[in-house]
Amino acid sequence: MTTLLIKNADLVVTMDDHRHRISDGGLYIRDAVIEAVGPTDALPEKADHELDAQGMLIMPGLINTHHHLYQTLTRAIPAAQNAPLFGWLKTLYPIWANLTGEAVYTSALLGLSELLLSGCTTAADHLYIFPNDVTLEDEIRAAQELGIRFHATRGAMSRGKSQGGLPPDQVVESEDAILQDTQRVIEAHHDASPYAMLRIAVAPCSPFSVTEDLMRESAALARAYNVQLHTHLAETKEEEAYCLETAGLRPVGYAESLGWMGDDVWFAHGVHVNPEEITRLAATHTGIAHCPSSNMRLASGIAPVRAYLDAGVPTGLGVDGSASNDSSHLLAEARMALLLQRVSGNPAGLSAEEALWIATRGGAEVLGRDDIGELSPGKAADLIGLRLDRLAYAGTHDPAAAPLFCAPQQVDLAIVNGHILVQNGSCLAIDLPPLIEQHNRLARQLTGDL
Repeated sequence: MTTLLIKNADLVVTMDDHRHRISDGGLYIRDAVIEAVGPTDALPEKADHELDAQGMLIMPGLINTHHHLYQTLTRAIPAAQNAPLFGWLKTLYPIWANLTGEAVYTSALLGLSELLLSGCTTAADHLYIFPNDVTLEDEIRAAQELGIRFHATRGAMSRGKSQGGLPPDQVVESEDAILQDTQRVIEAHHDASPYAMLRIAVAPCSPFSVTEDLMRESAALARAYNVQLHTHLAETKEEEAYCLETAGLRPVGYAESLGWMGDDVWFAHGVHVNPEEITRLAATHTGIAHCPSSNMRLASGIAPVRAYLDAGVPTGLGVDGSASNDSSHLLAEARMALLLQRVSGNPAGLSAEEALWIATRGGAEVLGRDDIGELSPGKAADLIGLRLDRLAYAGTHDPAAAPLFCAPQQVDLAIVNGHILVQNGSCLAIDLPPLIEQHNRLARQLTGDL
């Protein structure tokens, strides 16, 4: 067994049920689990490894509940910069048809590194396009090499343009192949045990890219294996119109008619919902991944996060794809969530503590986990640290709020599963300059710029 003592932190924000904050605090970690949290003088004096956190804010690692890592290869594509979701997708689908396993692996390694440096210690990703030799294992390998906690979702598109869907036929799969491969990756990789580093979810892409049959069969498969379900829902008015035209139902009602409600389900976005639908989401404990930057970038609208929280809807945070957000910075996303709930005129629409709760405890609830998201005995040793003596925080009177109210920063420390992955602001597991060079080469190759 290996022990790690973190001591002398200026402030420890636990995000436990009582939202304790501890001055001159620290943690005692045994292997991958937190054994004690408290003032430094109340912790064991010695450990196998010790880390002096004087001058730092220590918080739980952040949890990203929705992303498309492969999209780091197509950031700021000129033809898609000013398009709404459907036009944006139609521009990018033909480019993504050229993806390879190498491109998906490299983009995942880069995007996960970016997430880690922004404070994310658990990431869920939605890979829904599988051209050429692409497999879900390409992402899984990247996450395991980096050491980040990972929820890989086996996405899918089966309804091409010829069947009334949005994507071109060249990027869709047969439904039998989708279900067979989804079952394969669950059996090969899903870990249901506490503190699991890898879990699998079933994730047909969206109402306009899969059939009702695939949605039903996917739900049955997921529940047979006791894994979660994930999809995009209620993101845009265009999607709402599509659901009304093809199914005669609004998006939430459409999902509910197919068995897609419950504490094993979480939806990305949830922008266009009404009060009655929010009540149904809360009653069924169905989760929402809030993606504020992407929703603004694509002019999709503002998700009713205040109403979600007041109703008791499990709500987490997502950066969404790096071609609709064009970044993978989770602290920046938490800041954006805070600001966006105030833009309608309520200066207390979302507090800094609530934004941090969404990014930690909310994300854990959405992903069906009770072992991450807080700094408490018995929880996974996932935490981040930021120095408080940096230029961006100079003059702050609330260290816990500084990461959200002040300019977004990269973290100085990140520990995942008891392992130090970021120290002094540097990613220890990955040599970033060669990775960036390789990633940029693949990005140019993908768009034919080589």
